[in-house]
Amino acid sequence: MNKLLIFLLTLTWLFAGPAKAHTYWWVASYYGAYFHGRTTANGETYNMWADTCAHKSLRFGTRLRLTNPHTGKVAVCRINDRGPYIAGRTLDVSKGVAQKLGMLSAGVVTLKVEVLQ
Repeated sequence: MNKLLIFLLTLTWLFAGPAKAHTYWWVASYYGAYFHGRTTANGETYNMWADTCAHKSLRFGTRLRLTNPHTGKVAVCRINDRGPYIAGRTLDVSKGVAQKLGMLSAGVVTLKVEVLQ
């Protein structure tokens, strides 16, 4: 019985595939020129054109796949800062990411967020 159980668990592990990303819907805004060149919470210099974002608690270096449901555009960014500090918002993206997502004119949008790592 134990050998059969181990065999079945091994097959399940081998063929299950990668774990699915956690998916959320977050209100996001972007930040740009005012912070460009300043130091981020993880010590990097903020580049408003880089594929980076800010979140209050996710670990620095965590990668997110963002989808704007209004435009269908997708971007991947990396957390390197803390924020946003405005009630009702969960994510601040760089101006470069906002441009890729087509959210510059709206300023604040709800994004589909998939935590990749």
